[in-house]
Amino acid sequence: MNNKTKNAAFAYSYLFPSAFLTLVLGIYPIAWAFRYMFYNYKGYGTARFIGLDNFTRILQDIQFWDSVVNTFVYAGGKLLLSIPLSLLLAAILNRGLKGKHLLRAVFFMPTVISTAVMAVVFFTIFNSYNGILNQFLIKFNITSSGIDWLGPKHAMLTVILVAVWGAVGNYMLLFLAGLQNIPEDVYESSALDGANKVQQFRYITLPMLGPVMQMVIMLAIITALKGYESIMVLTEGGPAGKTEVMFLYLYKLFFPLGGGSATQVQEFGYGSAVAFVSALIVGMISLLYFYASKRMNRID
Repeated sequence: MNNKTKNAAFAYSYLFPSAFLTLVLGIYPIAWAFRYMFYNYKGYGTARFIGLDNFTRILQDIQFWDSVVNTFVYAGGKLLLSIPLSLLLAAILNRGLKGKHLLRAVFFMPTVISTAVMAVVFFTIFNSYNGILNQFLIKFNITSSGIDWLGPKHAMLTVILVAVWGAVGNYMLLFLAGLQNIPEDVYESSALDGANKVQQFRYITLPMLGPVMQMVIMLAIITALKGYESIMVLTEGGPAGKTEVMFLYLYKLFFPLGGGSATQVQEFGYGSAVAFVSALIVGMISLLYFYASKRMNRID
């Protein structure tokens, strides 16, 4: 065996574990789901080929389309709150504040905490009967009775706030990295020309943060459309499906939760079709944003 062959074998030995995991945990499940979306399969017994019937069922599935609407409401609320807030925090921490490194760690900490653990903590805070927040509001006479934070009226707002808390730190660090790459002499030159802080932010900071902003918005759109873990812990999609998002509905088709508006029977075949349609929706939204951002770059 010559040196070239030995080097190739050595390189492939390093690639094999990741290639094997990609095949087993990535490509095979996709191929499996792609096959069974044309079958009536409950996860047990015989799979029966039914052609496009699962997709016909999706078109008539009001619960699924309600979950799609909830997904857009959830994603829109998360983006509208988390991106401006993370940009504001990044701008503040980019200044010479005392303890700014500690503050960065504190704001970033929610990103490294398990979503399930985070949701359990917030459940104890927002619990309608003995939650910490309601006890605080009643104690200081802000309200005479507890607010049903996880009820029909406030549940969506609650899960959006929890999602914002978990996302702000990550986006803040990305914006902070972008801010630190803006040369300081640009601000000094504009100050000599009479520009104030607001004008500097509008005409210097935002345009020069354009590439980072596009990346953050794309990341936020994808994660918001795919997110469901904290909602599953907080509300299980309830009450009455008010917070059931697209991928939580999909999860329940494979793993019925037994509560809220969950599907009580495993639907592997139908779930595979829903997974395909859900992925298609996320992909289309991402492509639309990508196309719009490229057009804006050309206009600039």
